[in-house]
Amino acid sequence: MNFVEELRWRGMLHDIMPGTEDLLNKGMVSGYIGFDPTADSLHVGSLAQIMTLIHFQRAGHKPYALVGGATGMVGDPSGKSAERNLLSEDVLQHNLNGIKNQLEKFLDFNSGANSAQMVNNYDWFKEFTFLNFIRDVGKHITVNYMMAKDSVKNRINGDTGMSFTEFTYQLVQGYDFYYLWKNHNCALQMGGSDQWGNIVTGTELIRRKDAGEAYALTTQLIKKSDGSKFGKTEGGNIWLDPAKTSPYQFYQFWLNTSDTDAKTYVRIFTLFDKATIETLEVEQDAAPHLRTLQKALAKDITIRVHGEAEYEKAIKSSDFLFGNTGIEFLNELNNDEVIGLFEGLPQFTIAINDLQQGINAIDLLAGNTAVFSSKGEAKKMIQGGGVAINKVKIGAGEDIYSVDSLINNQFLVVQKGKKNYFLIIAE
Repeated sequence: MNFVEELRWRGMLHDIMPGTEDLLNKGMVSGYIGFDPTADSLHVGSLAQIMTLIHFQRAGHKPYALVGGATGMVGDPSGKSAERNLLSEDVLQHNLNGIKNQLEKFLDFNSGANSAQMVNNYDWFKEFTFLNFIRDVGKHITVNYMMAKDSVKNRINGDTGMSFTEFTYQLVQGYDFYYLWKNHNCALQMGGSDQWGNIVTGTELIRRKDAGEAYALTTQLIKKSDGSKFGKTEGGNIWLDPAKTSPYQFYQFWLNTSDTDAKTYVRIFTLFDKATIETLEVEQDAAPHLRTLQKALAKDITIRVHGEAEYEKAIKSSDFLFGNTGIEFLNELNNDEVIGLFEGLPQFTIAINDLQQGINAIDLLAGNTAVFSSKGEAKKMIQGGGVAINKVKIGAGEDIYSVDSLINNQFLVVQKGKKNYFLIIAE
């Protein structure tokens, strides 16, 4: 497998330094990508870089995943309009542990010569004094060179300016490359296209400091066809951590991808070969309403991130909300998963003590909660047979619901019509 060609046909390649492809074709190369530890989980925006490392390793090369324990204390100005908050050492370590656990799902850390390896730049920066840094690193890169970078120019010419801390970021990242080149024979740094300037600073430092050769490769930044930001929903980031984004929500994110974006994402985020993808595209074009690409995309990524069992649970969750799966399915979920299943749908909280004596359906839905705006509206729709609690139609407005009616001792699921769901949480 040719690594660069793999990125090309998948539409992932953006920039590549001359000589890089020749180097990769000569034999095994060590290369790295840096990951930002500002949270204890990566999100789907990080998946493109994870996929780059996966392809790199599958092509026979040795991937290094650098987690920025030191750079996380500084903050990368690339693509940002304001300086971010700096993190404490304890928070950073917690975040690093979470990221390491996630990366181990994707990369093979026990495959012999090209085993993946994780490094933390805090390990080589923690004893590096300021004076030593400006003597051993700073003198090799001119201010003119640093000022020419777009990430610096955009901030300096903007309203907020740039602190000296952020200005030095490219030197810090450049030294990462130098250190890995010197100590781990890393000849290649990869990253998103917004990282080109920082990566090239590293190759320049290696050249100026030790007359060495190093190379750079960047991938396309992921964009949505409608112009909105990839990896974001109304609820925020789509995380790889199931505690932050449930497997069901994760699955739905990919399933709801537009037809245009699905054709792009299936190349970037799956390991399907070209023939498989082209077959899926033919099927999609023939019957777009079946969403063949979206289903294949969502299945592949959900299984690789969360496992087969969680994928099956996500399918059942979809069937519960949009199909005929019975209420007993909720007994298979823990309380957080139940709440996650109904995220984005109306939720109401009632006191569990109010259920001890029992509440009639009309009071429950138009008094204790606001499923209906009035008792008259609730009564009319119940009489029309259009309201169900726990997937059972309400027979009359006087029907009583109590703690015995609760799912998992906490929930009542209300339906108005077939698809309008409400969750009542008893506390």
